[in-house]
Amino acid sequence: MEFKRVVITGLGTVNPLGNSVQEYWEGLKNGVSGAARITRMDSDLHKTQFACELKNFDPTVYVEKKEVRKHDPYTLYAFASSQQAIDDSGLDLETLDKDRAGVIWGAGIGGLQTFYEEVRAYDLSRPKFNPYFIPKMIANIAGGLLSIRYGFRGPNFTTVSACASASHAMIEAFNYIRMGKADLFITGGSEAAINEAGLCGFNSMRALSTRNDDPATASRPFDKDRDGFVMGEGSAALIFEEYEHAKARGAKIYAEFVGGGMSADAYHMTAPDPEGKGASLVMKWALEDAGIKAEDIDYINVHGTSTPLGDIAEPKAIQACFGDHAYKLSISSTKSMTGHLLGAAGAIEGIASILALQNGIIPPTINHFTDDPEIDPKLDFTFNVAKERQIKYALSNTFGFGGHNASVIFKKY
Repeated sequence: MEFKRVVITGLGTVNPLGNSVQEYWEGLKNGVSGAARITRMDSDLHKTQFACELKNFDPTVYVEKKEVRKHDPYTLYAFASSQQAIDDSGLDLETLDKDRAGVIWGAGIGGLQTFYEEVRAYDLSRPKFNPYFIPKMIANIAGGLLSIRYGFRGPNFTTVSACASASHAMIEAFNYIRMGKADLFITGGSEAAINEAGLCGFNSMRALSTRNDDPATASRPFDKDRDGFVMGEGSAALIFEEYEHAKARGAKIYAEFVGGGMSADAYHMTAPDPEGKGASLVMKWALEDAGIKAEDIDYINVHGTSTPLGDIAEPKAIQACFGDHAYKLSISSTKSMTGHLLGAAGAIEGIASILALQNGIIPPTINHFTDDPEIDPKLDFTFNVAKERQIKYALSNTFGFGGHNASVIFKKY
């Protein structure tokens, strides 16, 4: 069977660095931190009092005001990024064959805000829930509503694999198109877990940074003094399209999606394999799927969450997979700027990788102050300042609780 080529023809995002792709890229290039004290709730009693929140996001730009209350924030974020991506793609929805257009979306948690608010308001003496409780809360609803919104009748489902969710969604969209089962997908992910439940839950695991005196420098991947990740929120959407279909309509093409890998650590509920075995394997399989060699990769947008264990395991995995070429790679963690968007991480980091390819600029890993003796100093993590580099292939890693690993590869068009 001859596989079809898959290209990216539209991008959209709302995230802690901005409410458009252009704002996002400007923030990445300039090493801007999206972290600050939490504004939407009183965090004084929490161990962590800061996060990477969306700023100046107005859902009524994308949804009628009376409709906003019917949707969890994670769905509203999905609406925003997807509308941007559709607009950016130049698709004519009137002439598009919607039987061959689908939505494959990623979400790690889904409607956590809705779940928290409904349970908090529950009255035992008068057992009643809002009729929108279940449809607002379920993790698949954003993808389902996107298909309704645009009338896409092709494959529609949601991947839920913690922080690997959006990357798994992209891989599935890629597979359906290259096998000829669809022409086009909206894919990506969204997450909205910055609330009391999300904060307390991750704090109880000791997963979050508690650097409350200096939020802007709290996400410091690969730094000796890192103390946990910084929670982010938002969404990113990409239009995946069969190459000939895109060409026929004269679409602009950002990049080509050439391969993806999926593996499991099979090690621990939340901790990574300390030697990075599953992470090394998933990168190897992504390379095999793309039909390229390790030496072809120029840039890796790493998972790099700023956690004590994960930031040691991933460089080991890179060295195991790439051998001597590991020292010729440019590496960076854009989570140092956006925080960790959980199930949406793969999507916004996919866009970061595509923009790096397009512009020949490696976004930095900010907030590096002290080398960690357990991490090889000869690896190029692009600390603190972006740098110019021509890139032909970029790989992006996302690893989730439960040992879920996904790697995706983009090629310069």
